[in-house]
Amino acid sequence: MATDENRYQVVIIGSGPAGLTAALYTSRAMLSPLVIDGIEPGGQLMITTDVDNYPGFPEGILGPELMDKMRKQAERFGTKTLNDVVEELDLSKRPFKISMGNGDVYGDTLIIASGASANWLGLESEEKLKGRGVSACATCDGFFFQDKEVVVVGGGDSAMEEATFLTKFARRVTIIHRRDQLRASKIMQEKSVKNPKIDFMWDSVVDEILGVEKNEVTGVRVRNVKTGEIKDFPYDGVFVAIGHTPNTQVVKGKLEMDTNGYITTQSHSTKTSVPGVFACGDAQDSYYRQAVTAAGTGCMAAIDAEKFLEEEEAED
Repeated sequence: MATDENRYQVVIIGSGPAGLTAALYTSRAMLSPLVIDGIEPGGQLMITTDVDNYPGFPEGILGPELMDKMRKQAERFGTKTLNDVVEELDLSKRPFKISMGNGDVYGDTLIIASGASANWLGLESEEKLKGRGVSACATCDGFFFQDKEVVVVGGGDSAMEEATFLTKFARRVTIIHRRDQLRASKIMQEKSVKNPKIDFMWDSVVDEILGVEKNEVTGVRVRNVKTGEIKDFPYDGVFVAIGHTPNTQVVKGKLEMDTNGYITTQSHSTKTSVPGVFACGDAQDSYYRQAVTAAGTGCMAAIDAEKFLEEEEAED
């Protein structure tokens, strides 16, 4: 049951750039928000070493350090944070009921900033070398591979986009794909095939990423799925481009989504299909997926939530 102790004007699910920016804006608006950290406290930047493309840091900043600064800034204005994971949501009536392992809270408004998680290969070596030559974001990390030789794993549009982008920096980009033809759209295929800096390794999968003992990527162990042949190749970086999965399972069937599970928001707004519920960051953005754009939509969600509460108060 909602009481003064467990009821908040704004509850924010997720603590990445979108969630913490929403918290900063709503706390400055004197709305005393509650941030629920979620499954990845701090979001994807917590596994990113150097962040050179976030405005305001001319020397760059470590991902975890940036998130720590954002959290402290939000808390300075009265944001409360809760290290817990949402297990169930009741969006049928307001205040919305948010159930977690450590109990329930209620929100007059709800901001979903739960982000998305990159799909990985699932290798132990991959996990150990994330941020040390293994990445899932060329636009974030491509700059660090100037004049290097890198691998892109995948065969869809995102893999072609990553590979093409990486040719701005890398000396050579090799796309490793498990089939003998790409899943990417024809235009993206043509663009990649025509690029003189892009090579293809067909019918192949990455069995291992080499370099764990040196704490940096030194190559990949590749297996041909048709012949079974296993061979090591020297490379300086591995970009995994096999898609992202939005962390929106908890609102499945409760909010309108696209076919990939990204929350649908109204044009020029963060409003969802349920009044009083807003979505921002990678939970609703399958295209840009940058920390700065996530922060921007977090600001939008905060303003939308504040306006929603003001209008409701005016009606009362």
